[in-house]
Amino acid sequence: MIHVNVEVGNTRQFVGADVVEQVKADVLSAFDTTVARSGRGNDFLGWIDLPKDIDPALVKEMQTVAAQLKQRKVEVFVVIGIGGSYLGARAVIEALGHSFAPYGLGEGYPVVIYAGHNLDEDYVAQLLELLDHKNYAMAVISKSGTTTEPAIAFRLLKKHCEAKYGKADAKTRIFAITDRAKGALKGVADMEGYPQYVIPDDVGGRYSVLTPVGLLPIAVAGFDIAAMIEGANAMRDYVLANRNLEENPVLRYVVARNSLYRTGKKVEILVNYRPTLVYFTEWWKQLYGESEGKENRGIFPAGVTFTSDLHSMGQYIQEGERQVFETVLSVEGSARSVVVPNDEQNADGLNFLAGKHYKDINAMAELGTILAHVDGGVPNIRISVPQINERILGELIYFFEFACAVSGYTLGVNPFDQPGVEAYKKNMFALLNKPGYEAQSAAIRERVKNSGNANALREDGAERK
Repeated sequence: MIHVNVEVGNTRQFVGADVVEQVKADVLSAFDTTVARSGRGNDFLGWIDLPKDIDPALVKEMQTVAAQLKQRKVEVFVVIGIGGSYLGARAVIEALGHSFAPYGLGEGYPVVIYAGHNLDEDYVAQLLELLDHKNYAMAVISKSGTTTEPAIAFRLLKKHCEAKYGKADAKTRIFAITDRAKGALKGVADMEGYPQYVIPDDVGGRYSVLTPVGLLPIAVAGFDIAAMIEGANAMRDYVLANRNLEENPVLRYVVARNSLYRTGKKVEILVNYRPTLVYFTEWWKQLYGESEGKENRGIFPAGVTFTSDLHSMGQYIQEGERQVFETVLSVEGSARSVVVPNDEQNADGLNFLAGKHYKDINAMAELGTILAHVDGGVPNIRISVPQINERILGELIYFFEFACAVSGYTLGVNPFDQPGVEAYKKNMFALLNKPGYEAQSAAIRERVKNSGNANALREDGAERK
């Protein structure tokens, strides 16, 4: 049994039947390509069978590590990684966690925080200030160990950890999640004797949340990774066994979004109505943006959290350029209960809400917004689940991953590479005078000077003029 339901009725008035029929044919072909593993990038399709192939002994080991860190009263667990090396874990942890866990209202497990996903000096300095005063451990996540942001963060935090705890103790606090056999991080982990977990060769970063990349941090945060894997496996079995366009939720979603794309709707906005799902949206944005956005094609993935963003982005969605469609991730139940109280004075005029649950008010806000936006020319896909828990998040993760692969093949791109990511790195390395980039450095500095941005240039340690 799966719990993810996809409704596309609010897209039909915006798309001609001929377009839908053509897209259906293309989507079924892309589905077959994915299942047969015959398309471009097929050496990165290991995620398809991950839920059934994960060794239960590995799951048990990670749960044991989590229990040991809790027993050692580790307060903070730092996840060092960028892109898929941290977004999946963060998406799940924040979706399941207490909103105010950093203020001591969690379940006694370490608070998971993140490093190596930016280059902001103040952020890193503040992180070090925190770790000066906290009992901490960390996971460093990288296949290569040379990606700039996580590599220099690990260099810094490794030194801090060894200075605080001594090298012997630090070795028990640093977990390396990396390549099976090669790479700079693998070499350091072997030399230092860190506990290690493997990133499978055939799984790319943005599809890696069901590998140790996501599972270890999620377990350390105190959540049931076995249930999450169970949910992903249930979705896998259902999707692979069901080629029917009307019954398979993955195919319904892919047909709807690609039909809208072909009629000029170039921006998909993932809408949630829970602040704890902000990083699920961020994970989704990376998954789809990096998978589809290439060869001058692709649906641009954006995200909003309602009802907060109804008071900002809601205006644009309602009346701006008609290039957008919405996909609402709707959670129908709540784990807790809060009722609006009666107020004798009723100065705000809201006693008509007295006795109602917040979740019911939120549901009506969602329905009212869908109706308003559809009336305003914004097509709407609704993906609903009964609640948020580990099993259902596992279903959602696999659902979006499989849909992304099929959608990428429907667009005619390789959903598993990211050649455009390298462009900024080449420029950054040239500007930082990385050895081997001397020719590029001279050329790019001349280009910057001639563009009128010479003031942006500075040598290491020098202030801008």
